[in-house]
Amino acid sequence: MTILRILARLMLAVFMAAPLAAPAQEPIGIVIMHGKGGSPTGLVAGLAGTLEGKGYLVANIEMPWSGRRQYDVPVAAAEKDVEAAIAGLRGKGAKKVFIAGHSQGGAFTTYLAGRLVVDGVVVIAPGGNVDHYFFREKVSGPLAHARRLVADGRGNDPATLEDFEGGRGLFPVVTTPATYVTWFDPDGAMNMGRSARAANPATPILWIVPTYELPGLRKTNVPMFRSLPRHPLTRLYEPDADHRGAPTASADEIARWTREVAYAPGR
Repeated sequence: MTILRILARLMLAVFMAAPLAAPAQEPIGIVIMHGKGGSPTGLVAGLAGTLEGKGYLVANIEMPWSGRRQYDVPVAAAEKDVEAAIAGLRGKGAKKVFIAGHSQGGAFTTYLAGRLVVDGVVVIAPGGNVDHYFFREKVSGPLAHARRLVADGRGNDPATLEDFEGGRGLFPVVTTPATYVTWFDPDGAMNMGRSARAANPATPILWIVPTYELPGLRKTNVPMFRSLPRHPLTRLYEPDADHRGAPTASADEIARWTREVAYAPGR
């Protein structure tokens, strides 16, 4: 046997013994929405950074309820902003796209779960449910005032109204009454119970309730998980964190779950 034949057989043996390389996985895209009064550089920044470090395409966007924007656009415009962010991720090469939101961003993400076509939804320590009796009581006065202004033909004139947050109480926001009503109407988009029941049954949801969540939110959000449409990939996750720390504490689980969903057979 010639030296060339011996080398050829050795190379063939090495090739046959080597494991086949796993096919490259296409990047996953995720839109991240912060909480009330927050910003992309606040409590969700750690989550965004972790996912980017794992190769995700991330759109960490400023929402209308940020401290700077103060509900400057109505619900419909905010939905279009998220749609634009999703389109941007797809344009960068994402074949699988998820949406995620923390606190009030979680409430809005729950609403979008029944309206947008995405591969999965991540709801992190949701808050700001306008249909909760405690929240309704706090904003009933400002909401009634906004509705009177709309009825008087002044719905598009900027006015000082009020928002509410548990640790902060009532605080002023300057927006138009018509826009304010779209966000605070108890029968509208931020009614979390209605949104949870109306979520697309074909879309899996990772529902995150931290173990040290604010008692009122934990009491509401754990049972609300059970009202979601059934899906084999929908999960409840309870990180060892409080409300503010939930996004960062959940980053690894969000990465694990989104990959499980993205590469599940048949998806």
